[in-house]
Amino acid sequence: MPFTTGPVTNTRDFGTAASNIVVSTRNLDPASAVTVIVEIFASVDSSIFYTAYSLSYVVPANAYDVREFFIAGNVTYEVQLNSMAQTTTSVNPNVIMSVTGLNEFGNLVESQFFNHVNLIPISQLSPPMV
Repeated sequence: MPFTTGPVTNTRDFGTAASNIVVSTRNLDPASAVTVIVEIFASVDSSIFYTAYSLSYVVPANAYDVREFFIAGNVTYEVQLNSMAQTTTSVNPNVIMSVTGLNEFGNLVESQFFNHVNLIPISQLSPPMV
């Protein structure tokens, strides 16, 4: 099932801005790998969004994966995530994901922490934006 953070305000006027976003994935399945898709949309002026990142990668069974993405200079961003089992025997992957904003010093931006419970389910990932 795909998830989103929803639009995230990323300015110093409203707290601490993130310069990086960390996407953490934990595959709890003891036998099957999962494919994770990450799409990050961003805007420098909150009116026109573009696809900052669009990638997929495999997380092995019973493993962690942590990826960091540069987002500084964008006043708004959104992260969309999806995970899919690589085998037909595991239709619903047992995956936990989180998104964390980090400031320029590598410290957590508390208003930009989205654990699995805080991510919003969506019906499908958005198409890439130019």
